[in-house]
Amino acid sequence: MRISDLAKLSTRMFKTRKMRTFLTILGIGIGIGAIVFLVSLGYGLQRALISQITSNDALLSLDVVQGEKAALVLNNEVLENIRALPSVQEVAPMVSLRAQVIHEDTTADAIANITTASFIKFSNLKLVGGRISESDGAKEIVISKALARVLNFESETNSLGEAVSVSFLATVVGESGFEELDLVEQETLFVITGIVDDETSSFIFFPIQYATGVMLDSYSQAKVRVNDTENLDIVRNAILDMGFAVAALSDVIDQANKIFRILQIILAIFGVVALVVSAIGMFNTMTIALMERTQEVGIMKSLGAARHDIMYMFVTESVVMGFLGGLIGLSIGMLGGEGFNLLLNVLAKNLGGNVIDIFYTPLWFAATVVAFSTVVGFVTGLWPARRAAHLNPLEAVKYK
Repeated sequence: MRISDLAKLSTRMFKTRKMRTFLTILGIGIGIGAIVFLVSLGYGLQRALISQITSNDALLSLDVVQGEKAALVLNNEVLENIRALPSVQEVAPMVSLRAQVIHEDTTADAIANITTASFIKFSNLKLVGGRISESDGAKEIVISKALARVLNFESETNSLGEAVSVSFLATVVGESGFEELDLVEQETLFVITGIVDDETSSFIFFPIQYATGVMLDSYSQAKVRVNDTENLDIVRNAILDMGFAVAALSDVIDQANKIFRILQIILAIFGVVALVVSAIGMFNTMTIALMERTQEVGIMKSLGAARHDIMYMFVTESVVMGFLGGLIGLSIGMLGGEGFNLLLNVLAKNLGGNVIDIFYTPLWFAATVVAFSTVVGFVTGLWPARRAAHLNPLEAVKYK
């Protein structure tokens, strides 16, 4: 049988049985649409979460803190040893001290994170306003949203550009020659350039080169930037051998991705249930089509049609319906996701939330879904096709 003849015979159900064929394809489309909608939700939530907590610099950074051995101190000598490791691009230390921040007549207690501009950049902070200084030479600080409120600014962004004075509660050598706690006032005023989105803790990020009157040879933690993700484990193991504890944001991302993979599988299972129901309906349609065309098949076989010709005709018909069902389902799933996402964003805007896209359909997944639907059509039509191919011509011609 020629391909053109096969195509005509396999697609004539669109003319002879329009409504039944349309409903069958729509049933497959709804099943595929459910899979696309649910799995796209999983992918979208994953992408939204990861994009909120990661940046390239953060993923290439390691957090180094005090280990189990109390004798080990994260001091300048240790930082130099870490800088000397292969693949290490930069080391940014940070020490936290109690502090007082004064703006006009208002004084607020806060935690001062004394560090470098690189540490702030590697921390992947989320700002609600302003910017983070790109250099260590500016007399600029970044404060939390909570501290801006304590300092009685009408809104967080109103604090941008305002100058404040900062004092540290630090260990100093007193007149007696002994170490004691004292409030060390910094010599100049510092301009607020950024507001961190944190409403629970009052803190500031203070440039380390302007921290005067305090001893800075022991640090709370340090961020180590590696030149490539492939070298993260090498540098991590080297620092662990020194006795310090090391954490990487990439570990958190890996765990989150594993959780989302499980979620995507669970959501896909719910969609597959709908697809199975649709496949049963398609199988029923193909079986009815076989019964209606039994006499036709008998005539074709009597005129010399081979078994494989009859089989190809029925299989092609079911594959075409499966393929079209996949395309329709993909459209239903993606349009449904966009509509649902638009509704959520309208509600979020009205309630003062942030606009976010929680549906995402990767191109490879879209292609896989259409291919899967086509395979479902093939499998569904295989048994009726084999049954039609093995009909006895004489009995088929007499069938009513």
